[in-house]
Amino acid sequence: MDGERPPLAGPLVIRRLGRRAYLPVWEAMKSFTATRCATTADELWLVEHLPVFTQGLNGKPEHLLATGDIPVIRVDRGGQVTYHGPGQAVVYCLLDVQRAQLGVRRLVTMLEQSVVDLLASYGIEGYARADAPGVYVAGRKIASLGLRVRRGCSYHGLSLNVAMDLEPFGRINPCGYPGMQVTQLSALGIDVELQKITADLLSQVISNLSYTTMVTEVPDLPPSSSLGNRICPNQKQSTNRRTIPMP
Repeated sequence: MDGERPPLAGPLVIRRLGRRAYLPVWEAMKSFTATRCATTADELWLVEHLPVFTQGLNGKPEHLLATGDIPVIRVDRGGQVTYHGPGQAVVYCLLDVQRAQLGVRRLVTMLEQSVVDLLASYGIEGYARADAPGVYVAGRKIASLGLRVRRGCSYHGLSLNVAMDLEPFGRINPCGYPGMQVTQLSALGIDVELQKITADLLSQVISNLSYTTMVTEVPDLPPSSSLGNRICPNQKQSTNRRTIPMP
């Protein structure tokens, strides 16, 4: 919990998206951020992606070594290139950081700490590095972070390697660091289903962001009819949702 600012007001919307191609989710994040208003609820999107390399705004082509048949998408987050694929937990953070009085560096730290806390709950010592955002275990990267802030609101987020094929990381210089090694929970002896790890990571993120009010869960992306229009509390949203109290 962050003792330097008050808890965040809600409600908070959780979208459990399952396994999805990257591009439609990215486009939905951009549209949501462009059309939200001052009273739009913050959202956390949970997703597992089909195989894809994403190249950040500062991405250099020399960090793409041999991508083969895996698509490369140039995106609008910070950083260099990373890989997303099945067996990886992804949490996208669509937050009004201006309303929350939350600086980007502080948000990164809180997300990193969420992963560190999760690892600790499984008996694993993880740590962040000042020179390379993300979380590491014994020198190997296990979680990556990348954010974009637009109109005072964040999108993109973090990914945690759970039980995936790590081979594609060898086709790139992960996050722009030649020779950087990666790891995952299954390689560290943690045999837990992705759904459970994702739920545990979500709980840590909510706790570290200091949300204290109601959570609304939705199993899909924002309705396509709402994208391009203002997303405000009085706008009709999907009825396929449930609301649960904060723990």
